[in-house]
Amino acid sequence: MFSIFRRKKSGQGVEKTPVRPVEKSGVDPLEARLARTRSSLGSLFGLIAGASRIDEALIEEIETTLLTSDMGIGATTRIIDRLRDGIARGVVSEPAQVLPAVQAELYDLIEPAEQFLAVDPSKKPFVILTVGVNGVGKTTTIGKLARRYMDEGLSVMLAAGDTFRAAAVEQLKAWGERNGVPVVAQQSGADTAAVIYDALHSAKAREIDVLIADTAGRLHTQGHLMEELSKVRRVIKKIDPEAPHETMLVVDAGTGQNALAQARQFNEAVELTGITVTKLDGTARGGVLFAIAHELGIPIRFIGVGETAADLRPFDAGTFVHAILPVQEQAAEAG
Repeated sequence: MFSIFRRKKSGQGVEKTPVRPVEKSGVDPLEARLARTRSSLGSLFGLIAGASRIDEALIEEIETTLLTSDMGIGATTRIIDRLRDGIARGVVSEPAQVLPAVQAELYDLIEPAEQFLAVDPSKKPFVILTVGVNGVGKTTTIGKLARRYMDEGLSVMLAAGDTFRAAAVEQLKAWGERNGVPVVAQQSGADTAAVIYDALHSAKAREIDVLIADTAGRLHTQGHLMEELSKVRRVIKKIDPEAPHETMLVVDAGTGQNALAQARQFNEAVELTGITVTKLDGTARGGVLFAIAHELGIPIRFIGVGETAADLRPFDAGTFVHAILPVQEQAAEAG
């Protein structure tokens, strides 16, 4: 077994606390899925292996690697500042201790974003409003979520609110047929708020457990489209003042810092309560999850690491950090 360590303040200074041990035998499935994501941080191993001492050049190389992994300036600065602090305190005194320290800081940064989305049975239906730009995998994510909740024994209904893209409506209908769940849809170009309004009425009448609503996915930089989403929320609240119970943004990890920009703007418009990050099994560098966690503090609900419904996985901070920076046991236990 090996563990990552996070630095923890205590009355005695800084202590190392093991978290989320991972079995060493075999390859973790998530680690296999994130092989290409992991490669962006892989150069750290070479940097450390070739270092005879910790100096400014080594720290700058680590900083550059983090930045090029899409972590952004804020998250990178935090990690580097804490690494420097550890070095100054003597907690990190030799190159072999640098990677475990970086791994610990990655975990410490992103762990607060690990907040599982639990469906409240007292909210019937539990309304999930999904938002995001075209091409991020929003409609596919809805279909996968429907499958997940059905497997948990919940009844599900879908609302085809992306009425400006006929393909999106047809895609959602296909997911509905595949999963055996009803889909409320209207003609192409219909008012999104009207579609979701009708779906919520229907879901209440049929005592559906979960209603998942799709929305238009055009450019987030266009203000009137954000106003459209705000209108959807207002209309939903006319039926249920507490709904939507989850406003989930779907972003494509492959877009890097643009995903962070999308999260900022959608959060300003509709007050996001969760984020799902898709396409992490591709060439995405993965650092944007840390950027989102650091800057926005919005819970990361799910990550997409493949094509099947099972590949939409609840976000687990410890497993994710292990998968993108798997420090060897002897390094993790050094010092």
